[in-house]
Amino acid sequence: APAEAQNFPDEGCPRQKMERSMIENELSVQNHIVVTMEYILKVNGEVIDRSEPGDPVQFIHGIGLVVPGLEKALDGMQVGDQKEIIISPAEGYGEIDEDATAAIPVGEFPEDLPLDLGVKLILLDDEGDEQEAYIFDVDDEMVYLNLNHPLAGEELEFEIKVVGLREADGQELLHGHVHPDSQGN
Repeated sequence: APAEAQNFPDEGCPRQKMERSMIENELSVQNHIVVTMEYILKVNGEVIDRSEPGDPVQFIHGIGLVVPGLEKALDGMQVGDQKEIIISPAEGYGEIDEDATAAIPVGEFPEDLPLDLGVKLILLDDEGDEQEAYIFDVDDEMVYLNLNHPLAGEELEFEIKVVGLREADGQELLHGHVHPDSQGN
């Protein structure tokens, strides 16, 4: 009589785990992949932001969570790949828009809020979306706000290293962000 085939569950089978690991190692950055990345961001040679050592950033690639120039530079990279890139303002936070200003009466602000030049404010639009603004002028009646991103008009210098890749799961894609406990299933 022929020997009966044994059925091994996928979980715990070393061969299945190895095959799954090999597939994950072959992933490259593309749309709907969760990218785990270490980075340093410089403007005019000065470090202005970086991932913390041992605490890389994670995001879903291809859904607009990072500036377009960074997404393009990451396309096709694999775990362990690193590079230095320079991103133009057009591919970063945009050019400075001289019309992106607002004048708001002084009385609209809380009395305890310092209305000093350079103060960052978070404004809510009619849909409840947040927008950063910076005070660039104040007079007796009005507060003048710059609505440009603080890095608008700047060339961005990135040092990046891809330290992990996995497929985003359906819930992450639906919500538009990475779920820390997700395994991409």
